[in-house]
Amino acid sequence: MTTFVLATHNAHKVEELRLILGERLGPHELIGYDGPEPVEDGDTFEANALIKARAAYAHTGLPSLADDSGISVRALGGAPGIHSARYAGTRDDVDNYTLLLKNLEGETDRAADFVCAAALVDGEREVVVRGVWPGEVLEAPSGAHGFGYDPVFHPDGIATSSAELTADEKSAISHRSRAFGALLEQLRELYG
Repeated sequence: MTTFVLATHNAHKVEELRLILGERLGPHELIGYDGPEPVEDGDTFEANALIKARAAYAHTGLPSLADDSGISVRALGGAPGIHSARYAGTRDDVDNYTLLLKNLEGETDRAADFVCAAALVDGEREVVVRGVWPGEVLEAPSGAHGFGYDPVFHPDGIATSSAELTADEKSAISHRSRAFGALLEQLRELYG
């Protein structure tokens, strides 16, 4: 059995990753990360995911899983992108999506993708994969579940915002689910 560190201090992500990976990870164990937060100064989701996984591996010596994720809006040239969590400068979800809605006022093209890069660092290898969840930005928030930009994101093929999905529904189809699903295939090959 291998113990993997979830390289995040974000309780919402830990909960979501436990739902996504849970039983699918087999006999392996997932533990939280209590080490220092690294400076996320990469210029892509993949670079930032690797920065976090490397830091957790350096701190714990255990195989580490990390992600970097955000929303990329076509009309804003891909913004907020890697700056999604800090978009409004406050690290507050409501402030972030309120600023996004303000910046999209009057815009008819509201196409957006939730993007997640998932990384593994274990001292012998570094693996990073990407998951994308296409949709559009709503004109007003809707729903009380989820976190981040969920209240203003309407996924393609779904009748509601992602904040109106249950945790189980979201964890089955989200950008994070897609990225970690792809990473899980490689974990099975590497760790059984």
